[in-house]
Amino acid sequence: MPTEWYMEGPWYKNCNCDPGCPCDFNQDPTQGHCEGMGAMRIDKGHFGDVELSGLSFAAVVRWPGPIHEGNGEILPLIDERASDEQREALLQVMSGQQGDSLFEIFAFVCPTVHEPQFVPFEFEFDLEARKGRVKAGDVLETEVDTLRGIDPPDPYRVLVRIPNGFEYTNEQEEAETALATRLVARGPIEYEFSNSHSSMCYVRHGNAFQTGVQPTVVG
Repeated sequence: MPTEWYMEGPWYKNCNCDPGCPCDFNQDPTQGHCEGMGAMRIDKGHFGDVELSGLSFAAVVRWPGPIHEGNGEILPLIDERASDEQREALLQVMSGQQGDSLFEIFAFVCPTVHEPQFVPFEFEFDLEARKGRVKAGDVLETEVDTLRGIDPPDPYRVLVRIPNGFEYTNEQEEAETALATRLVARGPIEYEFSNSHSSMCYVRHGNAFQTGVQPTVVG
């Protein structure tokens, strides 16, 4: 039987696409392939009796084509402050074996899993201003700023709402679109981009939390 788990907190999805991630619209990635990351700070969460609140985790990912075609690879990054029990809990969640559509899908489309790394996290998140940053050891760095108008360059807001979706799992079912001014990964998956896509939102995940639709993954 799966272990009952739940988590909520701020979430980033940053990638190499132009702002306005085509994946949200079931379209091919801007450059024909996908490289990026997802990161979450758990403001409130547990895995069975294991408390997860206050920890962060991330995944560095790469696919040779559109995500739904699979054949991707993933590098799990876990907060070094986590105890052995917490590390195992977070890896179980990220494996997709403990339920929740987002993690099940990522596990399915990423058959290559690199050895997890346990690193210090710096996690800043200002949803109202659409600004923030994540640093996970020397492996992952990203900085985010608001989109801006052309003339004058005032802050520019774009919301993407996906009813019954599996990623933007907040009450509004939406995410702010922002600009990843810097996105760098080092290690088994390496890339470096500037002025690419960022999604920012608060999310809720867990096998005790249900979204309205089970998405289809093309094998």
